[in-house]
Amino acid sequence: MTVWRAPGVRPTAPPPDAGALAEAGAPADHDIAAGRGPAGPASAAPGPADRAAPFRFVALGDSLTAGVGDPAPGGGWRGWAALLAGALVPDDAPDRAAGPVGGGATGADPGPARSGDLAGGPYVEVGGRLDGRPRRVEFVNLARSGALVAEMVEGQLPAARRSRPQLASVVVGGNDTLRAAFDIGRLARALDLAMRGLRADGAVLLTTCLPDPGRVLGLPRPLAAPLTRRMRALNTVVHVLARRYGSVHVHLAGCAWVTDRAARGVDRLHPSELGHRLLAREFHAALGRRGARLGPAPAVEPDGPPPTFADGTWWLATRGTRWVFDRCRDLLPDLVRQAALESGHHLTGTAHLLDARARTATRGALTATRGAPARALGAGGAA
Repeated sequence: MTVWRAPGVRPTAPPPDAGALAEAGAPADHDIAAGRGPAGPASAAPGPADRAAPFRFVALGDSLTAGVGDPAPGGGWRGWAALLAGALVPDDAPDRAAGPVGGGATGADPGPARSGDLAGGPYVEVGGRLDGRPRRVEFVNLARSGALVAEMVEGQLPAARRSRPQLASVVVGGNDTLRAAFDIGRLARALDLAMRGLRADGAVLLTTCLPDPGRVLGLPRPLAAPLTRRMRALNTVVHVLARRYGSVHVHLAGCAWVTDRAARGVDRLHPSELGHRLLAREFHAALGRRGARLGPAPAVEPDGPPPTFADGTWWLATRGTRWVFDRCRDLLPDLVRQAALESGHHLTGTAHLLDARARTATRGALTATRGAPARALGAGGAA
């Protein structure tokens, strides 16, 4: 767990499968990004007790949310979620600045959050729009580099639900697409469980769909196509669940800046500092479109220089070697098998059958989430 201190913050791809979206009644990408469409269950209007409670923002996910690629002053990572947390407090809110408090170790339980003050109460949903203005924000980043969706549900979700956040980001799944054991059914059930539980506790959700790793890495078609298919399936699930639970959604896969070299880190898979700033600004704008009264958006100008070719070479020769080794043991054998299958279908003109099979699996996964059991979803309980 990372606890980040910022001003006003008190620390404690290709388009998705259109058929599956239509079948689930989900809106177009621009509708989700703009926050249109029915929201999830509305929270009750804040009472006196709510006004005295801190506004909590909890981030769940993997290395993208952990901040990899955006070095923090003094060491460690900062990331888009911490940048966004610092922009949740309006400039005119009293007691904007927060004094230093204790940090937390990676993987630790944040425990009960301390009390603080709010001006106007936490965000509440009124007719699908957000209202309220936090004066102080408690931000806890539970995201862990390398986390899979199942690990997020087992290790991060219980702690997140115990803290009863008003705002929670669920951005995860990229690592699952880079594993031989990729299963869209398991991913859909786990994401649905996490988002359903957090919404049942009254949290407003932040979600995003992810860019295609094959395209970002510039892989040849036989290697890129299986990854593209997996990411399309994951993004379709995220889009449908975003509509189902009324999340504030950013269509990251469609952002033009994603492929800008300056916005990508030395490993080319994670955002650079600029990329994290741009993603934070996307979420800031999406919250604004839903009616949230916020402070100024995070600045777009990076504090440090963008990564260079030499930086990328040094990363690959040092830290990147372990990543490549791990993927050679896990993903590569499966990817080679998938590439051979892809090439065979391409030569016979039957590649469309692979796409159809993936669409069928995605629709089946989404259909299964509709009948998922509601047990373990008690407010604040472990999921």
